[in-house]
Amino acid sequence: MSDCPIKTLDGRQYYCTMELTLQIVGGKWKPIILYYLGNKGTLRFSELKRSMPSITQKMLTQQLRELEADELIHREVYPQVPPKVEYSLTDLGQSIIPLLRQLCEWGSMFESRKLETLSKEDAA
Repeated sequence: MSDCPIKTLDGRQYYCTMELTLQIVGGKWKPIILYYLGNKGTLRFSELKRSMPSITQKMLTQQLRELEADELIHREVYPQVPPKVEYSLTDLGQSIIPLLRQLCEWGSMFESRKLETLSKEDAA
């Protein structure tokens, strides 16, 4: 039995705030989308797609919609032909960027250690 009671927020059920956090920004693509918007600023759909060549257009659209619904990104549509749409971080979205940068630094450290280990194994 959990020490925390089940909670519900915006249709999401969770026991602790870590679970809620991972529901909002977890997965393969959301952290990467947020990271690119945090580092590069406002981007168009095609620029995001180009930055992540292995994401499908459908998946990128879905992830952007979810991030917008959770108020982490802002979608600006310009009334012109052809339509122009830009994505940027909201203040709430900006607030997670330091954490994503720390995760990236951790990944670099992990990569270095693994490469060092592999190098030692190859030398032996």
